[in-house]
Amino acid sequence: MKPIRMDVERSNSTDHAGVSPRATCWNLRTRKMGLGRLPLLMGIVNVTPDSFSDGDRFLAPEAAVQHGLALVEQGADILDVGGESTRPYATPVDFETELGRVRGVLSQLCAQCEIPISIDTSKFEVAQLAIDCGAEIVNDVKGLEGDPRMARLVADSDAAVCVMHMHGTPSNMQDNPTYENVVDEIHLYLQQRRDALVKQGVRQDRICLDPGIGFGKTHQHNLTLLAHCHEFHDLGCPVLVGHSRKGFIGKVLADKKADSTFGTVGVALSLARQGVQIIRVHDVAAVRQALLLFEAAGGLD
Repeated sequence: MKPIRMDVERSNSTDHAGVSPRATCWNLRTRKMGLGRLPLLMGIVNVTPDSFSDGDRFLAPEAAVQHGLALVEQGADILDVGGESTRPYATPVDFETELGRVRGVLSQLCAQCEIPISIDTSKFEVAQLAIDCGAEIVNDVKGLEGDPRMARLVADSDAAVCVMHMHGTPSNMQDNPTYENVVDEIHLYLQQRRDALVKQGVRQDRICLDPGIGFGKTHQHNLTLLAHCHEFHDLGCPVLVGHSRKGFIGKVLADKKADSTFGTVGVALSLARQGVQIIRVHDVAAVRQALLLFEAAGGLD
């Protein structure tokens, strides 16, 4: 199945919801991704025993690789491989444990996939391994603030980077998160991180920004951010949102046990309408089909 990604020449900077002009290209370590009308889909490959949605399902390297390849067949544009859960109150792991989980998965997916591979980590050693294997992107929930070596690694390797906002750490981020204005405060944080990384040698055209849905936010904070993602376009970087299967969906539906696939799809359509360039999802096929039909039926006009 063909992924959603589009050639740079077909990228379209015109928004479809009155939003600010948006980034139309993302430069990765060895390639360039055009950002068109529809969001690119970053498929999730969790090699962990305790992730909130699919923990332990793909802990075995063979299972994780097959899952990644299946996501590619479903139309993923990027695969994001992670070896440490960042769900609320998750237990941290050391870099040796994380390396052991992802080493074989990264080497096989980088060798077998034509689409870019991303490493979901805040650890220098894991990011270095991933880049050595051929990964194009470092996706860091700590915004490259957790290890002072990370920014230099990204700058020296020319890797692309996803910089996310998180209030606190996974072990305490949901302990009464408070903001005066959640959109403005996260906008300012992402702007400051962008500028700090540029000063450290990271090219702005390699930076992607993520408001961090579910990372130190209440359900209402999440919904407010999702409704205002278009406001991050003025930062001049691609916007990535990872809302897939998260707890606010069950809260809105008043049913924590509800199948969150449909809620994930619904939010994805709103994000597409706002011009968000990249969506990180578990259910690639469902979101891809919904986006294609949304566009075909005039949802972006």
